[in-house]
Amino acid sequence: MTTTTPGVHTAIRTAAARATDLTKVYGEGETKVVALDAVSVEFRRAEFTAIMGPSGSGKSTLMHCMAGLDTVSAGSARIGETELTGLKDKKLTQLRRDKIGFIFQAFNLLPTLTALENITLPMDIAGRKADKGWLNQVVETVGLGGRLKHRPAQLSGGQQQRVAVARALASKPEIIFADEPTGNLDSRSGAEVLGFLRNSVRELGQTVVMVTHDPVAAAYADRVVFLADGRIVDELADPTADEVLDRMKRFDAKGRVS
Repeated sequence: MTTTTPGVHTAIRTAAARATDLTKVYGEGETKVVALDAVSVEFRRAEFTAIMGPSGSGKSTLMHCMAGLDTVSAGSARIGETELTGLKDKKLTQLRRDKIGFIFQAFNLLPTLTALENITLPMDIAGRKADKGWLNQVVETVGLGGRLKHRPAQLSGGQQQRVAVARALASKPEIIFADEPTGNLDSRSGAEVLGFLRNSVRELGQTVVMVTHDPVAAAYADRVVFLADGRIVDELADPTADEVLDRMKRFDAKGRVS
């Protein structure tokens, strides 16, 4: 099935990433914690998905396992058609470099480099040249045209996070994982960054998976997946902030569905 997305001619909604019976266990015996309990979920191409749940529900663990930042105890994690389980370190590093973009709560910019140099740094390290046309489109999308020669200290928090967003987009990854990307931003800057992420999906055909605790942030997504006790317990399409908040109220303090 195909669907038309603004700015993208036709995006085939196949899975950019997929978990099948994904399980993650920490510790043994009395200290054993099941962070993910046989989770199966797809993250479709050219779609913005938010992952939500109470503290300790497994949302960050799911993202880390899907991004190859953490190993899985059982089950399957795939990026495209590549199975992450069992990949050797070198192959896993190459996959993360070539197919995955990351945006974290901390901006992780190098203070001695300009905004442009920070954006192209992963490709420079890999010895790859940036696609100038794509890079210009990314810079325009995130609104950094007049700031490329500035160093991080000369940029606001929102502008620094936009640099981080552009860095994640610049290499044309198959999927971007964002972990609380607006956690260190004020509401206005956060709204700008979320708008840029949404536009990257709608105008550039990017795939974004974002972990957040904020219903307002989740409302920028096309779909929200809810976790509790390490399991997917609900899903919401075309969410509003009020709808997300209402779903979240169903979880008690221990993360169980009421």
